[in-house]
Amino acid sequence: MKLLFRMKDSSIFMKMMAVFLSVLLPLMMITWFINERGASSIQTEISRSTLNTASFYLDSLDKEVERIMQYLPNYVMDNDLMELAAIGTDMTDYERAQSITLIQKRLDLMKNSSPFIQEAKAYVPKIGRTLLSVKYETVIDEAEYAAMQHDGPFYDDPFVYWNDRLFLTMSYPTNTFKDPLYMVGIELSTRKIKEALQQITGSLSGESMLLNAGQGFLIGSSDKTELQDELKDFIAKKQAQGKQQGYERVRFGDGRYLTVFKYSDVWKSYSVTCIPESAVLGPIQTYKRWFLWACGLAVAAGAFFSYSLMKLMYRPLMRLIHGFKRVQKLELLPLSIDRRRDEFGYLYQAFNDTVHSLKTLIEQNYEQRIRSQRSELKRLQSQINPHFLYNCFFVLCRLIKSDKKEKAYQFCLYIGEYFQFITRNDEDIIPFELEIKHSRTYVEMQSVCYGDRIQVRFEVEPLPLQVPRLILQPIIENAYKHGFGGMAGRGDLRICSVRRTDRFTICVEDNGNSLDDDKLEQLRLRLAHAGDRIEETTGLINVHRRIQLHYGREYGLEVSRSSLGGLKVLIHLGME
Repeated sequence: MKLLFRMKDSSIFMKMMAVFLSVLLPLMMITWFINERGASSIQTEISRSTLNTASFYLDSLDKEVERIMQYLPNYVMDNDLMELAAIGTDMTDYERAQSITLIQKRLDLMKNSSPFIQEAKAYVPKIGRTLLSVKYETVIDEAEYAAMQHDGPFYDDPFVYWNDRLFLTMSYPTNTFKDPLYMVGIELSTRKIKEALQQITGSLSGESMLLNAGQGFLIGSSDKTELQDELKDFIAKKQAQGKQQGYERVRFGDGRYLTVFKYSDVWKSYSVTCIPESAVLGPIQTYKRWFLWACGLAVAAGAFFSYSLMKLMYRPLMRLIHGFKRVQKLELLPLSIDRRRDEFGYLYQAFNDTVHSLKTLIEQNYEQRIRSQRSELKRLQSQINPHFLYNCFFVLCRLIKSDKKEKAYQFCLYIGEYFQFITRNDEDIIPFELEIKHSRTYVEMQSVCYGDRIQVRFEVEPLPLQVPRLILQPIIENAYKHGFGGMAGRGDLRICSVRRTDRFTICVEDNGNSLDDDKLEQLRLRLAHAGDRIEETTGLINVHRRIQLHYGREYGLEVSRSSLGGLKVLIHLGME
């Protein structure tokens, strides 16, 4: 709401720009929202599709391994293998060779039963040989044979990972975990498993892997070691959280990836697939770039619109506004017309015609107004009360009669200076120093009249100002007449000044006891309405009107109760 009120008070240029942005920004926000929602929808759909694909291929691997595990006991219980493992050293060479040939045929049959079997083997410690499906002369590899032995039941953990090779092994007897009579092992083809994992990502340039956290084996569709290390950490967190499947957007290194994971109870492993977000959102990224270009174009359009608006409307309008401001200051200067056919050209011409008419009227009435103003000043000055003249002659007579010739001489000089200043009507505005000098002369004359009964402190800074004549002495005279006139005790009169940046203030205050609150309030009202009552032309009102006539309505007199007990008058003058 506050912003709406501020917009009402702003310039036309700001209002038009606000309207332009209020139309443009919602369109850009809607476009951005549609783009983001589309990207989120595509990510969700691809994530679900990838999860379904991963589930399909993982189920295929599960079924293949389960089928191998179902048939593996049948091969372990082979009669020829049992006989060879039990009495192989007691058999003739022919019998032993015949048994080995039969066993190799069965191993070859097992190998060809699944594309995921790379080799089928039979470890026979009795004769010190490892029987392969195709190779006849072999010896047993003790390290490999030791690695193939399980630490627990076959169905709990059938896989053995050794030297980057993956095996399914089963020993005979099946309940013997160490030093069995013989062992049948199937080496799974990691190449075929990688090919199956590659089918999950398809053409999206992603990475799939099979991770067994228990044994620590990892089969990946590529050799991106750094990415595989980060995927290990990712799966470790999901395994700790107990999550078996899902999809997330994850940052690995410098890129963001769409990551899909699923746990297999058969493999005791996680299948993890991560696809670069750029591959998933290729078209959306293109749309985002187009959106950014559109944003840049909108900014350029906004700049061009604001420049055109400023050049075609705002600047001409501001020229017209500045012209009216100059007219308010009575600077009647015409505007140069550089646009003759549009609306601003018409307004400029109308403005210049108005200025010309005003200038003509001012030239016709200026002298008359000046004469009226000077006549008003003269009339106001002429209304200075002459009662002081009578008192001066009475005081002079008393001094001459008391034979105080020196004081009478000095008093005559004061009277001469005083009335010389009063009767000089040729200057309405005088230097402030002359006004101070005249006021001091008046105070000295009153000191002769009152003697030591009235103490005066006169501390006014003589600034180089031009002021209306008789603005300080009548205020001092008012203090003597109304403040000390009926006062029997000692009187105090203080006259000081304060200079500020924009005004100069003179303070005149006394300790007279004849001022009550009603009189003070009446005096304030008379000063407030001094301009409405032309006929009142004496005392404080006289000074107040003349100061306002010269400086303006914000200057003049201000009255209040003095800290001394009497009247306090502030005379506010302009610094210029």
